[in-house]
This record gives sequence, structure tokens and C-alpha cells, in this order.
Amino acid sequence: MEHNIGSMDRIVRAVVGAVLAAVGIAIFGGALEFGTTLGGVALVIGVVFLGTALVRTCLLYRILGIDTSESA
Repeated sequence: MEHNIGSMDRIVRAVVGAVLAAVGIAIFGGALEFGTTLGGVALVIGVVFLGTALVRTCLLYRILGIDTSESA
């Protein structure tokens, strides 16, 4: 697959993904009291953001025709 995520987009996704994943883990661990549903949603979104930052490809961007990579 061709990359469609630029470096700034990648950094933002990695940071936001790490924070959301950490919040989700903290909720499941009992450190935060927000409910398991919110913890699950935060964890899933965080993992997706980290995954897209890692592979530098976003399927939603591809569907919408968005390309933030420098090669565009």
C-alpha cells in the first residue's frame, strides 16, 4: 500500500493514540472511574491511531481521497 500519512500527521496520531490507549488501560485497571465502555472505546481508538501511525496508511483517508504525505 502507498503511504498517505505525512510526518506531522503521524506524530499527532502516535501521541494521541498513546494517550488514549493509556487512558483505556488505566480505566480497565481501576485507576480511573469512567466506566468500561469508555475505557474500551479509548483503548480501541488509541490502538487504531498507533497502528495507522506505524504503517503510515489510513484507510479512511484513502476512501476520502486525503493524502497528507510529503510525496503527494
